[in-house]
Amino acid sequence: MTLDFSKSGDGLIPAIVQDATTHKVLMLGYMNAESLARTREEGKVVFYSRSKKRLWMKGEESGHFLIVEDIREDCDGDTLLIMARPTGPVCHTGADTCFNQDNVNDNFLIALENIIIDRKLNPREGSYTTELFTRGINRVAQKVGEEAVELVIEAKDQNEELFLNEAADLLYHYLVMLVAKGYVLEDVMDVLKKRHK
Repeated sequence: MTLDFSKSGDGLIPAIVQDATTHKVLMLGYMNAESLARTREEGKVVFYSRSKKRLWMKGEESGHFLIVEDIREDCDGDTLLIMARPTGPVCHTGADTCFNQDNVNDNFLIALENIIIDRKLNPREGSYTTELFTRGINRVAQKVGEEAVELVIEAKDQNEELFLNEAADLLYHYLVMLVAKGYVLEDVMDVLKKRHK
């Protein structure tokens, strides 16, 4: 990147954070060269706090981090667009965004995937998803296998409710397995798109 941190006179440039999935604008912060380097290194958004006069990782107090997917500079080299996946509400008020918008995705699978990612990053007591992650990849893979077999069995019968419930179980556990392995549904879709060409 050829960013110009000197334009503003204080060594800071605006950094707009957009949800990589829903494309909602989440917040605006400021970065200097050091916070940008830390962001790349950590894989989580690190700003320079103008009020605290120090580097500040979004989520350092709340646990609601912004996981970096992509960083782009604008045409003038004085503003950043950060595509990220939030692990919880972004605003200090508890709102999804600092612009008081619901950060929802019309695609329920992606919304569910984000919940699963959050359970991996922020384990929650009593959560079945957290329990699966705690038990490890072998248990997660075993559950995918069990659910696949159950779906095949139900496919041979004519009970629509049982079939759809088993299909839902398999899809959920498949998403958990992807996240456990460090992937998301979009990674699989990329493979399918390449095959489609």
